[in-house]
Amino acid sequence: MADHSYDYDVIFIGAGPGGYVGAIRAAQLGLKTACVESRETLGGTCLNVGCIPSKALLHGSEKFAEAVNGTLARYGVKLGKVELDLAALQADKADAVKGLTGGIEFLFKKNKVTWLKGHGSFKDAHTVTVGGQDYTAKEVVIATGSRVTPLPGVEIDNDKGIIVDSTGALALDRVPKHLVVIGGGVIGLEMGSVWRRLGAKVTVVEFLDQLLPGMDGDVRKEAGRIFKKQGLEIRLSTKVTGAVVKGKTATLTIEPAQGGDPETIEADCVLVAIGRRPNTEGLGLENIGLELNARGQIETGPDFRTSVDGVRAIGDVIPGPMLAHKAEDEGIAVAEYIATGTGIVNHEVIPSVVYTMPEFAGVGLTEEQARERAAASGSEIKVGKFAMLANSRAKTNHEPEGFVKVIADAETDRVLGVWAIASVAGTMIAEAALAMEFGATSEDIAYTCHAHPTHAEAMKEAAMAVQGKPIHM
Repeated sequence: MADHSYDYDVIFIGAGPGGYVGAIRAAQLGLKTACVESRETLGGTCLNVGCIPSKALLHGSEKFAEAVNGTLARYGVKLGKVELDLAALQADKADAVKGLTGGIEFLFKKNKVTWLKGHGSFKDAHTVTVGGQDYTAKEVVIATGSRVTPLPGVEIDNDKGIIVDSTGALALDRVPKHLVVIGGGVIGLEMGSVWRRLGAKVTVVEFLDQLLPGMDGDVRKEAGRIFKKQGLEIRLSTKVTGAVVKGKTATLTIEPAQGGDPETIEADCVLVAIGRRPNTEGLGLENIGLELNARGQIETGPDFRTSVDGVRAIGDVIPGPMLAHKAEDEGIAVAEYIATGTGIVNHEVIPSVVYTMPEFAGVGLTEEQARERAAASGSEIKVGKFAMLANSRAKTNHEPEGFVKVIADAETDRVLGVWAIASVAGTMIAEAALAMEFGATSEDIAYTCHAHPTHAEAMKEAAMAVQGKPIHM
């Protein structure tokens, strides 16, 4: 495809999961490729201050909790006095991040992707300025990701470590006495879980009437019960209207979401985790006439083309779930569109996972969405559930919380959605996504032999429950 009137065939702006994966795939397909990134390391929010470091802290805090709460003793592992070395835990997190970000730099070199270091902005539709120098490309892909949504009246200052966003919550050098998490979504619950296990009192304040917006209703209801049992204080239907910091204490003003008498909460750490918004400022979009939608996103067609010829966009800056794996798939697809004219992403089958203990995962439609669609089309659905309490591996591992739920079309039996709560739900949901990608019926899953004893057998049993015939319940 090489067009020698341009410096590159394609330039990706942003080296997060969408941009770096897209750049590598484009290079594999023979395109002369560059990727613009202003961070000192590649990998974007996910690898540097998101998915990866949070998993390191989640895993480490789980190990600490097992040691301190007697779980290991139950298995005959006897310990002396258990102490937390937070600096060592943070160092382990940093080591994981360093290894993975360095790995991407190696892959760039291996695949001959040029890293243009600095902030990129459009001079025109085929010219990107980085560090005062212009670079041209036949195609430019915007993959700049997202950032934390600010909350009016609550000013984040990660350096002080009192009112923080997710980046600050990952880097605390102390265990807070009282952590207030504003937002009962994925990030808030993951970070709240980490610091609760390490010894903090944690209060979660959520504007809606249940945790985990967007997930299946049964999952959301069970999440509330599980997190309360783990010691998190959950304040639902509550909004934060302001925050004042004096010394090392933050005083939050809260009130009922529908209005009512205000009250105050004091905390030595506050995490603002009410969502994320697209990174579109400073790109020079006005120079190419590219307008945003009402939510600040870039609208694209099925091949990720924007309204400006030669400019495409993927990941968190376009509509859809703000998930690293969604951006990765879009990165591969956009590279293939540019190189071959064909790319594939099935946006109906994108799993989502909350990496707490247990994990919460889902793919496809929630039961509420499935019923709504069925009612609109005059069809019906069938639902099968199986409790992890009845799963032999979960029972042996003392992991009784959760269930698997399979939702299928009543007439065709095609699987419409799967939801799971289990210690390894994030891994289990891949089976459901693969099944749905192939248009599987619940019967297909039910009659697929699953190894025993595994957590995954609960998926088989839930599929059997769709037909009203689970074996172990």
